[in-house]
Amino acid sequence: MKKFINARIYGQHDETSEISVDKGLIKQIGKNLPKADEEIDLQGRLVISPYVDAHLHLDYVYTGKNDGAANLTGTLFEGIARWHDVKKTQTFEEAKERALKGINEEVSKGVQFIRTHIDVDDPKLTGLKAMLEIREQLKDSITIQIVAFPQEGMYAYKGGDEMVEEALKMGADCVGAIPHFEWAREIGEKSMHKTVELAMKYDKLIDVHCDETDDVMARFVELLNALVMSEGIGARTAASHTCSFGSADNAYAFRMMALFKKSGMHFISLPTENAYLQGRQDTYPKRRGLTRVKELWESGINVCYGQDSINDPWYPAGNGNMMNILDNGIHLAQTMSFDELDRCLDLITINGAKTLNVEDEYGIEASKPANFIVLNAKTPFEAVRQRADVLASIRNGEYLFKRPEPSYEVEFDALERIS
Repeated sequence: MKKFINARIYGQHDETSEISVDKGLIKQIGKNLPKADEEIDLQGRLVISPYVDAHLHLDYVYTGKNDGAANLTGTLFEGIARWHDVKKTQTFEEAKERALKGINEEVSKGVQFIRTHIDVDDPKLTGLKAMLEIREQLKDSITIQIVAFPQEGMYAYKGGDEMVEEALKMGADCVGAIPHFEWAREIGEKSMHKTVELAMKYDKLIDVHCDETDDVMARFVELLNALVMSEGIGARTAASHTCSFGSADNAYAFRMMALFKKSGMHFISLPTENAYLQGRQDTYPKRRGLTRVKELWESGINVCYGQDSINDPWYPAGNGNMMNILDNGIHLAQTMSFDELDRCLDLITINGAKTLNVEDEYGIEASKPANFIVLNAKTPFEAVRQRADVLASIRNGEYLFKRPEPSYEVEFDALERIS
C-alpha cells in the first residue's frame, strides 16, 4: 500500500489531504491516514482527476503536411476534401503509428481519457482497425472510446450508413454523424434518425458533429435533442461543435437550452479549431466560432472542451495540451470571473467524464481507480492563471510519468539593469 501526502485535492474543502492507494484503487482520502509502505510527499501541489479529451481525431494526426493536405482556404469543407485524398493511400501501419504518436503527446500532458472520432467512410476501414488494436493494447494506461464517424456523410458518401453500422459491430463505442455535410437538409435529418436508430439497436453512445457551420439555419441539434429525448437517451448523447448555435438569436437559443436541460444531452466545444475555422466568410464583425459555452454552463447543461485536431488538414497546430485548450476556451467564451476561474478545470476533467459516461471509473473517491494528475500549482486559480504544467500522472496507483519541479534563479541586479 502507498500513500500520497500533502496533496491539495481539487473540490475538497480541506487545504491538504492524503490519498491512500491499495491494489490500484483509492482506499481512503483524508488526513492523518494510517501509515503506508510507501509515502509520497506532493508538497502541497494541486491534485485533480486526469484530463479528459472528449473529442479528438487520432486517425488524422500529423497529416497536415502531407502532399495535397494543405488547406488553403482554412475551411472545414476544404479540410474534408484534403483528407479524402490522404486516407485513400494510408496503410494500417501508418495509421497506427500516427495515432500512437498523438496518444503519446496527450498522455505526456496529463490526459488519461480520450474519445476519438475515426473516419469509417473507407471501404477498408483502415483507421478503425488500427484504433481498435490500439484501444486494446493500451487499455491499462488510457481509456479510449471510439466513435464510428462518417466524415464524408452517412449518405453523401455512398454506403456510409452501412459502414457506420459495420464499425459498431466491430466494436466502436459511439455512433457518429455529420448532418450539416449531407447534400440537403432532409438528408441531414435522415442521418439523425439513422444515428438514433443505430444507437438503440446496438446499445451505443452517440456523438454527432452537429452544425459545425456559420449558417444560422443549420439546426440539426434541435432534431437530435428531440429524438434522444423521446427515447430517453439524452444522457448517452453528445453534440460536438454546434457552432451555428453560437450565432442563433436569443429567442431560439433560450427555448432550446430549456429543452437541452430536459434531455440531459452533453455539449462538446472545440475552442482552438473552431476559432480558426469559423467565420472565414465573415468580414467584420467576425464570429468566434464557439457554441454558447457560457450560457450552457450557467444553465446547468453539461459542457466540456476537446482538442479536436493535432496537425491535420483542418488545423495546423494542436499538441494535446488540455490546459492550452482551456486557456483559449475561457477567453473566447468570456468565462473568467474569479468564481469561474476556480471551477473551470471542470471543463477539461469532470464534465468530460460525464460526457463519456465514465463516472463510475472517474474521480478522486474511495473505491475508484487511483487515477489522478499533479499540477505545478497549489490552487485551481493559480493552476489556470499560470497554465500549470503536469508534474505527474498516476494511473491505477502507478506513475505514467513524473517530472521534477522546475526551479529558477533570477538575479535581481539583472532585473534592475533591464528596468
